Amino acid sequence: MTNDAPHSAPTPLSRFLGGWMRHASPQEPEQVVDDAEAPEAVETVETVEAAEATEAAESAVSPEAASTDGPAVSAEVASPDAQGEPDAAPTAPGGSSTGDETPVGQEVPERPQTPEEASDLADSTNPDDLEGAGETVEEEHVIEVADPRDFADDSGPQYEDEDFDDIVDGEAAPAPGPIGTATPAIAPSSITSASSHSAPSAAEAQTAPAAVVPGGRGLSAPASAPSAGPSAGSAIAPSASSSLSAADTAGADSADAAASAASADAAQVDPEDLLPPLESFKDRFIDRELTWLDFNERVLEQAEDHTLPLLERAWFLSIFSSNLDEFYMVRVAGLMRRIKAGITPVRASGLDAHQVLAQVTSRTKELTARQAALFQEDIRPALAERNVKILGWDELNSDQQERLTRYFRHQIYPVLTPLAVDPSHPFPYISGLSLNLAVILRNPRSGKEHFARIKVPDSLPRLIQVPGRELDAADKAAGCAVIPIEIVIGQHLDHLFPGMDILEHHLFRVTRNEDLEVEEDDAENLLKAMEKELERRRFGDCVRLEVEDTISSFTRRYLVRALGLKGDDVFELPAPLDLTCLNQLHDLDIPDLKYPRFVPVTAAGLAAYESSSAPDVFAAMREHDVLLHHPYDSFSTSVQEFVAQAAADPKVLAIKQTLYRTSGDSPIVDALIEAAEAGKQVVAIVEIKARFDEEANISWARKLERAGVHVVYGMVGLKTHCKLLLVVRQESDGLRRYCHVGTGNYHPKTARGYEDLGLLTCDRDVAQDLTTLFNQLSGYAPRARFRRLLVAPRGLRDGLVEHIEQEIANRKAGLPAWIRIKVNSIVDETVIDALYRASRAGVPVDIVVRGICGLRAGVEGLSENIRVRSILGRFLEHSRIYAFAGGGQTELFIGSADLMHRNLDRRVEALVRITDPAMVEDLEWLVTHCASDDVASWHLQPDGSWERHLLDAEGNRLEDIQDSLMARARSRVKGRH
Repeated sequence: MTNDAPHSAPTPLSRFLGGWMRHASPQEPEQVVDDAEAPEAVETVETVEAAEATEAAESAVSPEAASTDGPAVSAEVASPDAQGEPDAAPTAPGGSSTGDETPVGQEVPERPQTPEEASDLADSTNPDDLEGAGETVEEEHVIEVADPRDFADDSGPQYEDEDFDDIVDGEAAPAPGPIGTATPAIAPSSITSASSHSAPSAAEAQTAPAAVVPGGRGLSAPASAPSAGPSAGSAIAPSASSSLSAADTAGADSADAAASAASADAAQVDPEDLLPPLESFKDRFIDRELTWLDFNERVLEQAEDHTLPLLERAWFLSIFSSNLDEFYMVRVAGLMRRIKAGITPVRASGLDAHQVLAQVTSRTKELTARQAALFQEDIRPALAERNVKILGWDELNSDQQERLTRYFRHQIYPVLTPLAVDPSHPFPYISGLSLNLAVILRNPRSGKEHFARIKVPDSLPRLIQVPGRELDAADKAAGCAVIPIEIVIGQHLDHLFPGMDILEHHLFRVTRNEDLEVEEDDAENLLKAMEKELERRRFGDCVRLEVEDTISSFTRRYLVRALGLKGDDVFELPAPLDLTCLNQLHDLDIPDLKYPRFVPVTAAGLAAYESSSAPDVFAAMREHDVLLHHPYDSFSTSVQEFVAQAAADPKVLAIKQTLYRTSGDSPIVDALIEAAEAGKQVVAIVEIKARFDEEANISWARKLERAGVHVVYGMVGLKTHCKLLLVVRQESDGLRRYCHVGTGNYHPKTARGYEDLGLLTCDRDVAQDLTTLFNQLSGYAPRARFRRLLVAPRGLRDGLVEHIEQEIANRKAGLPAWIRIKVNSIVDETVIDALYRASRAGVPVDIVVRGICGLRAGVEGLSENIRVRSILGRFLEHSRIYAFAGGGQTELFIGSADLMHRNLDRRVEALVRITDPAMVEDLEWLVTHCASDDVASWHLQPDGSWERHLLDAEGNRLEDIQDSLMARARSRVKGRH
């Protein structure tokens, strides 16, 4: 039977992940192995029978027996021991179990099994279908992990952009099972070296006892020999056994021989075996929702920092609010949806959805009250002292009030639509994040009271400059005064309800569930499905109600009942609500109240000196690789110029690029259109599921299509999040491929505020990897292999865990061993447990994380060798770096992936290995220095709290790493003159 049989077809995910999905036909008889395939199948069964006959020497099926290169072996023909013990599960070449989609060591999520899943599972475990069993199980692994409901990432020019990922069926990943019962997810070829105690010599390696699974005590790992000696956990060297035997016959030497044996036994005891089992630390994972609130508290602490310029402090207040809005629209909405459905399993943190929601609500109310007090009692008065005032109506003089009344009549009144609520007018739909006035009216004739709602128009500025107090460009020190638009509307309600008595009015704001649930597997056209779902987003359930603290109890109860909320969902705060409006103040051109201006410079590898003319990017790349560090290195003179030159160069034949987020008026999009119109082959892999940028992405994607660009709308079930650019150019010696691999989006605006890394290279290995990956994204390439890339979802997690395990082995062998990581978020339990194992083995681990951190640092017996730092500043720390000592040969990767389930399982991500020694040294210094005690940062404490470190022991302010990098960039410019 072949894969092109009528009932077998590739699914969208299987074409990427290398499997075929068997669609069984009810009319077809049971399939059997063809004669041509019979010898191979018999050979496989004979191999398994041989394995059964040698159980005493081998406790599990070898990785070769489970290889996907030959027919898969079903559970029934595997070793009985392998069936009975979780340790002995067959291992796929990538290192993960071929029959379970969950990370190694984790339980299957508790959720109802659909009839389709039950049918698929029955098919996949059919012992008679030897040919298709392995393929079906592999495909189930893929489909189960790929969930189209991927919550946000990279939300444009926000400070928090990467920390809202999927909740599969509304919930995060379940708590993992006992870690010691499964091997690490590493390649089979490295299992022995990564999990064995030590192998100082070939002789000792041949006679070594059973390998102990990291994190477990006395448990045999798959493919390891049974334990020898009196106990499973002891390791007695053959020489020691021989001396003991001799001592039995020569009684005079028995005491010395016993002491020697005991010494040898103690010398080979793994230090980790003396520690409590890893799984005994039940609270080793911090809940991801609670640690996200820790992150947003750090943003709030930036606003509380009196050493920062005043308008920058106000800007951090606005970031805090916008972060919280997105958190409620995505994460809290998911918790509420899961509770409503009655699906509340215990999470990895040991908490269920009810407990998490209760803690989130309590903590959020504390933080928002702290934010409001900071604005009212500190930042607002301080702004007034610097002549930047936010006024109320009573603080205006009569002339200003009159001029604002005219402004209301001419600019605001025509836009407003008052909506009454009565038997003929039901309660109106309240759009998410809109500002609204709740108005209580009384009819003077009947004496009856009525409710009305007025939406504050989004099309008008929230803060109106007071007439006569506008910012003067010639005298910026004179400042300006503004008044919120809702105050102006509230003072003119009689224009909207003539003849009615205005009893009271209050501002309120609603947050809705903004989740998109596109059933991608059933969607014939992903683009149309996304457009349809965007229409539904507007009508998501309410998840939060914000009201002014002056609201009457009657109006509050009325809104809660009308919106279908509970009392705990209401946040009472002082006016003004929604402090994202402070962004408008931050846009004021008052240099004395903002960070000093910084102008990015041309990357050192692209030009020897600053010039008004653009550098020749192709010529520079032919000479050497170029490392980019934005925003210190200019995006416009590097990546943007690279695309522009490729579009204009007649020798360029093709351009291929992934686009996750960019702006509609982006020079990148314009250059791709220009290239397509010039007849070049242009392919754009557009991710239309990028959270909160879906509509914009659809708009400019259609623009690209109309220009002749081949637009591929991502992959069903996976988000395309990797940042890749490939240019094919005809040169005198043949075709040459020019590549860019980055950590950030091809977005000119965010490139000025996000810290990111990029590699420009002509390296043949990278070029071939990018060619292969683009072919996977747009076509079929199931047997792809990569040279310098780690690519998710196939092998990125396994690759990183393998490097971690290798550091453990190096440490035991006395070689240099350390791990240094810089990411946005870390919550993946498999990786975290691997880092815990490294710490317990004595490997120093430094982690610099901007946002979510589900790992605990400095816990005795668990993570005393792990230190975690967090850096926030004027630029959003967005780059990802993974560095390993490599026994003295540093292995270092950069790329798009964070250590989250969504990045490792449900996205196409790519990390590229850096090979240039100077670049490796520079990047290693960066992550090491960021984690050092000399740099201002937040330190993660063993109890999960964060402690800010701004001053050294002598009271001097610690180094600001971003200031240092800006100074270094400026010095490069000075050195070029």
